Parts: sequence; structure tokens; C-alpha cells
Amino acid sequence: MTQPFELPHFYVPHPARLNPHVDEARAHSTAWACEMGMLEGSGVWERADLDAHDYGLLCAYTHPDCDGPSLSLITDWYVWVFFFDDHFLEMYKRSQDRAGGKAHLDRLPLFMPLDLATPVPEPQNPVERGLADLWARTVPAMSAHWRRRFAVATEHLLNESLWELSNINEGRIANPVEYIEMRRKVGGAPWSAGLVEYATAEVPASVAGSRPLRVLMETFSDAVHLRNDLFSYQREVEDEGENSNGVLVLETFFGCSTQEAADTVNDILTSRLHQFEHTAFTEVPALAVDKGLPPHEVAAVAAYAKGLQDWQSGGHEWHLRSSRYMNENARGTKPWPGAGAGAGVGGLGAAADVRALLASAGAVRTPPPPAAQWGRLRAYTHVPFQKVGPSRIPDIRMPFPLELSPHLDRARRNLTDWAHRTGILREGVWDEDKLAAYDLALCSAGLDPDATPEALDLSAQWLAWGTYGDDYYPLVHGHRRDLAAARLTTARLSDCMPVAGERPPVPVNGMERALTDLWARTTAGMTPGQRRTLKDAVNVMTEAWLWELSNQLQNRVPDPVDYLEMRRRTFGADLTLSLCRMGHGPAVPPEVYRSGPVRSLENAAVDFACLLNDVFSYQKEIEYEGEIHNAILVVQNFFGCDYPTGLGVVHDLMSQRMRQFEHVVEHELPVLYEDFALSEEARAVMRDYVVDLRNWMAGILNWHRAVDRYKPEFLARRIHGFLPDRPPTPPVSNRAATPVSIASLP
Repeated sequence: MTQPFELPHFYVPHPARLNPHVDEARAHSTAWACEMGMLEGSGVWERADLDAHDYGLLCAYTHPDCDGPSLSLITDWYVWVFFFDDHFLEMYKRSQDRAGGKAHLDRLPLFMPLDLATPVPEPQNPVERGLADLWARTVPAMSAHWRRRFAVATEHLLNESLWELSNINEGRIANPVEYIEMRRKVGGAPWSAGLVEYATAEVPASVAGSRPLRVLMETFSDAVHLRNDLFSYQREVEDEGENSNGVLVLETFFGCSTQEAADTVNDILTSRLHQFEHTAFTEVPALAVDKGLPPHEVAAVAAYAKGLQDWQSGGHEWHLRSSRYMNENARGTKPWPGAGAGAGVGGLGAAADVRALLASAGAVRTPPPPAAQWGRLRAYTHVPFQKVGPSRIPDIRMPFPLELSPHLDRARRNLTDWAHRTGILREGVWDEDKLAAYDLALCSAGLDPDATPEALDLSAQWLAWGTYGDDYYPLVHGHRRDLAAARLTTARLSDCMPVAGERPPVPVNGMERALTDLWARTTAGMTPGQRRTLKDAVNVMTEAWLWELSNQLQNRVPDPVDYLEMRRRTFGADLTLSLCRMGHGPAVPPEVYRSGPVRSLENAAVDFACLLNDVFSYQKEIEYEGEIHNAILVVQNFFGCDYPTGLGVVHDLMSQRMRQFEHVVEHELPVLYEDFALSEEARAVMRDYVVDLRNWMAGILNWHRAVDRYKPEFLARRIHGFLPDRPPTPPVSNRAATPVSIASLP
């Protein structure tokens, strides 16, 4: 069969190495699969299928340094996960049996008890039998913290198969952002990262949830999945009728050829690998110092990062060899000279040649690469303060009506009084003229049209505090290039939010006075658990400002995926959603909010708002502030395109996120309600939550259209204008507002 596209030249900088225990793992996994009932008679695999796929070779390449018994156990896990995937395809996807698929998936967590003394049901099929056996053999060697993380990753891998099945049933192809975040769950690479810990070293619990470790896992996952999408397109899309494939997603989104989509997928894959390396070499060492990790924990993190790196190279090598995939005429697999045995079987390794490495580092190539002439160095070459002219505002579809609170004028007056009282108008960043031009009370009036006067005041003041802080960090700390002072500021802001009666520090500036006041009034009736949730949400936002500041100091335009995901944090999405949920009471179980459909709903709404802000703020940020955190600029940098083209991509993505929001409400939430057997009270709460998010998006669009903050006349008059009694400073960074809904608070 003719291949649908030519495989691109992959960025694989490290030679694949083969574990010497490969034959032992092959023999063991074959016997194990037979014992579990996965071969003849299963209706899924025959012995010839298992031999052809050669999962022993996969694991020997992806875990080159572990001992024989560990490699055999890991290989069994991969045999199980691939069997699960093919079993689910044969039993439920082909027949589009969602009810049967859900019943099958619901039983599997029962075979993963955190305490091995907990009894498990009698297995009813090879998938259950294999999982029960593997769990009992694996978890005794690992901590309770690892067990919880690995169990969650396994459940995500299993449960999000329903998302794929639902899309197949509807003939629906995901948008790019939705696909990346859902593919992490259903694709299983976070699960693979857990097995890398088993093979190398367990990540210390104190840093497992930190941004650097999260980014290592996510970039590893995205690269693994995108690579697999390229090799498996023919089998999945043409043979099996799958529509969960990154090449198909980009074909559909851009309306381009399969070859162009494949080349763009490879560009994203390369960018994710560059992000992995950037994080490993810059953010991880800084984290170790900041957290004071002892030497053995530093060594564990390093071993884990190296294990993820080995997996990338080994996984690529296996894709080149496995009969499971399209791999004819794969390009660029010559090893480094002198690589010898470390280059893989027969001297053929998956290391990139010198020409490819230079190209990926930003060297000029003739002719240019198909999708984008960009590379590692390109991200650092943006020239700030370029004149770009007024922001171009496309036709933005808003299907939800705007409502405004009748208490708007009162909130405006009270916000001005509060800003004077806390001192945020006396520090040279804002003055009353700017506060009036930003009209944050208008935003709150649209976000929460049914709020009481007191709740609207609180909402507008949270908005003002978040927006002020986002302006304050680049002006005060960025101008001085003082990341250490910014970290200290962030730590003190966190201390201003006591959870269980701790004494907060005495405020020393407007930001601290304002947050101390807001915190006391907002959390007066909250439990310690609710306060902790809210504090974590504020911390996520302030720590994301540090990420922006770090990029600014390096003049580094972010990787597209990292930008979109961090943009939610800098925008204060977690804070917004936490405050929205707190008045809902116990009618809605927490696991509903953690479910894929609800997270998809929230992320779609937040991304729409973030991209909307980037469209309106383009001139302010690029021309007047020298900013690099704008989706249009990120797209321009990635594709090497002009402003109108970048705007078109962002506008299309924004429109797709709105359509996804509507799709989730119409198709996914009703199924979720049935899956969780929600009461009518809980369903009413969720319907109100959807209305809150609709108001949130409509209110944000109205605010952007109405206020002076992004208008060229105001920018020309005030963007460089500071209070006369303050020393001259560089342009103020008046970036994204931080919308907060306080609808649920008393």
C-alpha cells in the first residue's frame, strides 16, 4: 500500500541504545501474554501478531539500562497496554458500543488498589487478568505517592478511550488544543513516564507536582504521541477509521494536504523536544536549588530526565522497525560517527546527523523546510518594540447574550476608593486615569450580572488586583532584571493568604495591602480546605508571572503548546474557576469537576478568553511594551509568517474553542450526567455553572471592545505616561486582565 505522505526528518539528537536483556524480555512477555489469555482464542491477537509487534524490542530500546527482571516486568506492562488498546478497538470501537465500553472501563480501577491488602474482583477477561497481575508485581517497590500518580495516569489512559469512541460515533475531529491535552491522557505517555521512574529513580514527592517536572512529563508525552501519530497515520486513519491522530487534526484545522500536516506535526514535535531540553537545563536545576534538594534527590531527578530522553530515542528506533507502523523510507537515521554499539542494532541508530542538528538549532537552510523556517535559536531573535500599527480585530462570534449588573456605577466608585485606600495608585504603575481607562468594574458587571452589590465590588477589586500585579511584575522586576526579587515578592504574596489561622506578614506595598484585604473578606466564611484551594489558585497565577518574567529576561518566545497552557495560568483561570465553584455546595461530586468533559468545557472557555485578549492587545504588547507573550506572535515565530496570517490562525483557533464549548454542553455533559447518575439538584448546579461560563465569555468580549486599554489613541497618550513625581521608567506592561467571578460568594 502506498504511504499517504513521506515521513519527515525527525529531530533525534541522542543515539538509541539497546538493553542487553532484550531476548529475556521477549521470551518472558510471550509466555506471560499466553498465560493471561491474550493470544490464540482472545479474538484480538495471535502469537504472530505479538512477535511482529516486538514489544520486547520497544522496551529494550526505551529502557536501555535496567536489569533483566525489571525489563521483563516493564515489557509485560506494554504488552498489556497495547492489548488493551486493540481489545477496546475490537470489542467496543468497531461496534461503537459506548455502554459496553464504559462498563468495561469502570471495573479496571478495582484492580489497582493503593493498599495491596485490599481484595480485588475475579478477573473476567485478559485485560483485567493482566492488570491485576502487573499491579501486584509492581507497586510493592514504589512509594504510596508514586502509586497514586501511576493509578491516576492509568485511569486517564483507560477512561479517555470513551472520548475517542464518542468522537468516532459522531464523526468528529478534535481541534488542535483539545487534541494535544486529551491525547496526553488517552495516549498513555504520562503512564509511560511512571514506568520510567520504576526503571530509573522515583521523582521526589516534594517536586513531583512542580512546573519543571510537569513540563518534562508533558513535553515527553507530546513528543511520544506526535511521533506515533506520524508513524501510525496509515494504520489508524486509513485502515481502522480512527480520527484521533494529530496529522488528521491539522489537515482538518488548516485545510491543508496530508504531507503539509505531517510536516507541521513534526515541527511541533521538534518544538516540544526543544522545550524539554530547555526545561531540563534551566528550570530543573533552578528548582533543585530553590527547594534545597539533597544530592540523592537531585540524582533521582537527573536519572528520571535521562530516562525520558532514552525513551524518546528508543521509541523512535522501535517505530522504524515495528511492523505495526508505516516506516518505509524513513529519513535521517544515521548515528554519530564512532557511535559503535551504542547506536543500536547493526550500527543503525536514531541519532540526527550534523546537518539536521544545525538546522534545528536555527541555521539557515536552502530550500527552507516545508512548514516553517524556524529553530531553537529563532525563539530568541525577536526584536521588541516593532511598530505593528493598530490591532486588527476580526469578526468574533459570540453566541451568548450580554447582561450587565445594575450595580455597575456603584462598583466603579467603590473600586476607585478601594484602589486609593490600598495604595495601588501611589506606586508609579497606575494612577486614577489609568484605572478609569481600564474600567474593570465593567468587566465584572458582565462576568457576574446577577451579583449582589457587595459581591460585584469584591469581583471588581479582585480583577483590579490581578491586573495590577500582572502590570507590576514586568515594570518593577523586569526593568531591573531581578528575578530573585520577583520570587521573594511571590513568596510574600502567598504568605498574605493564611489558611488555618497563620499570622500574615505586615503589608509593605499596595499589592500586599490589597491582597490581605481581599483575602480576609473573601475567605471569612470558608473552611480551611476551601481556603487552601483558593490560595493554590492564586499561587498558580503569581508563579506563572515568574515564568513570563523569566522568558522576558531571556527574550525567548515560548513554545506554542507551553504558551497556551501557561496562558491559562497567567490569566488567572484557576482563580476564576475556584471562585465560581465554591458556592455550588456538595450537590456536585468533586470527581465531576475533575472529569474530562468538565475540564474540556472550562479549558475551551478560558482559551477563548485568552486568545481574545491576545487579539485585542497585540499592538499594546508588541509595539509599546516589547512583550513576547502573545499568541499571534507565538504563531508568527513558529510558522515564520506575517501578522495577518498569524491573526488568522489565532482567530480560527479561538472560533474552534467556542465551538468546542458548545459541543461539550450539547453532547458531552448530558452523557456525563448519566454516567455519574447526577441528581436533578446537581444537574441544575451544572447548568448554572455553564451559564456562568457563558456570561464570563460574553462579559470579557464586551469589556475588550469598550475600554480604552487597547485603543491606539490611549496607547499613544498614556502607555509611556507615568506620574510626574516618579522617575522615568520603561513602557508599562499592561497585559491581560485577570477575570474573576464572585457569583457564588456571599
